[in-house]
Amino acid sequence: MIATQGNQLQNPAMPPADLALLTVAAPAEPTPRLRIVDALKTVPPLDGLTEAEYAWLAEHCSEQVGDDGMLLFLEGSACDRMYIFLSGEVQVRRRHAAATRVFVGRAGQITGKLPFSRMKSWGGDGYAVSPVWALTIHESDFPAMLAAIPSMTQRCVSILLDRVREVTRIEQQAEKLAALGKLAANLAHELNNPASAAQRAAASVFGELRQYGEHKYRLGKLCLTEEQSNGYRAWVMSARARMAEYANFLTTPESPLEATDREDAISRWLVAHNIPEPWTIAPALAETRLPIEQLDELAAVADSSVLPVALATVASSLRVERMAETVVDSTIRIFDLISSIKDYAYMDQAPIQDVDLAQSLETTLAMLKSRLAEVTIEREYDPALPPVSAYGSELNQVWTALIENALDAMASSRATGPARLRITTRLTGPMAFVEIWDNGPGVDAAIKSRIFEPFFTTKAVGSGLGLGLDTAQRIVGKHNGYITVESRPGATCFQVRLPLDQAQAY
Repeated sequence: MIATQGNQLQNPAMPPADLALLTVAAPAEPTPRLRIVDALKTVPPLDGLTEAEYAWLAEHCSEQVGDDGMLLFLEGSACDRMYIFLSGEVQVRRRHAAATRVFVGRAGQITGKLPFSRMKSWGGDGYAVSPVWALTIHESDFPAMLAAIPSMTQRCVSILLDRVREVTRIEQQAEKLAALGKLAANLAHELNNPASAAQRAAASVFGELRQYGEHKYRLGKLCLTEEQSNGYRAWVMSARARMAEYANFLTTPESPLEATDREDAISRWLVAHNIPEPWTIAPALAETRLPIEQLDELAAVADSSVLPVALATVASSLRVERMAETVVDSTIRIFDLISSIKDYAYMDQAPIQDVDLAQSLETTLAMLKSRLAEVTIEREYDPALPPVSAYGSELNQVWTALIENALDAMASSRATGPARLRITTRLTGPMAFVEIWDNGPGVDAAIKSRIFEPFFTTKAVGSGLGLGLDTAQRIVGKHNGYITVESRPGATCFQVRLPLDQAQAY
């Protein structure tokens, strides 16, 4: 779909007969030559031409006029002529790049196919956003134009250079925005989990504290004897000591089936001892991994009137503590993520840092954690590898591009088995080596030589601009290093070589 201001073109693949009604065309009556010459004199890139040269352009150019919303050219169609805009404005947009404008042509500009340009097809749909009057010169007339107007060689080359710089700037900016969007999405996903857990725990702790206070009040109303009070306090201290031992020594996570079996056993014990609402007490006690024998010890020191209130008080206390632990753990996770962001961006630090490559890679993995849930990561970091003097934040862009490239490749095919990412660092002579392996389908040999070209991509239209690996190569080159790739089905390795001493780089 081609969106225009004014007329709306709903189907870019409409029959030529219908399309012709919506495209610019020659005026019904040709404009007098003197008026064309006067208009050409207002075009800055043509400033300084002689009267004869202006007259040559007016005689050999073809006129095109059109109203707001009319097409000048379609994306992908052959580009075979130069445009000189005398009035109006033209915008060029790509169909699969949302509302991003690739180029805006206004009165006084020269664009389109220029002499010495390798442009073959239009990179977007060009349509008028106001009434347009333009002159065109077909590429077959370029030799004659350069012979008649020799200065057009230098003028066209200058326009080409300016155009390349501007388009490259726009594409690089779009790539940076896309990368920023991915990073923001990853961080939002990672921050949402601990923030949600902390919010839920904080919201629940108020109600649980009120309930805990009620249980303490009920326990106090029982007017326990000194012997009962001392026995209960001794049991609480013993139980907490036992829980601390389990927390220190039982580091392996418990299976859901084991947890369910323990909760059922505690529920049966509570029912056997006539504890009301056992379903509210059993989960809290089951999480502590206390054995049933520990509960028997409490039953031995607390009679039937004290036992229900004592267990309810203990369970409520445990729930409050667990909620507080959740808040603390969640906020620690949030601060860890914020620290990772600062480390990733080298915020508030000098541009050049002594970078620990292993830590730099780990920080990047933390930023991409939301995409690594189903990926097995193998790390082989050389502990003897010294820090590398580098632009830390830019180096992290390299790891981001290479790891995301590996993740995209593995996501495109599961024929080689579960996704597996291997990252290694090692020291070889004066060079630090970083290798990023993936078990994706591999790089096609036919395009292997082109993967570092700017704007070259194998992704679907609109999914990437093809600047990730180009950016990575430029950053590594800035550090006097280089990137190589080796690939076969099921094993692709990008290897980054960085000199430890920039002065001795080769």
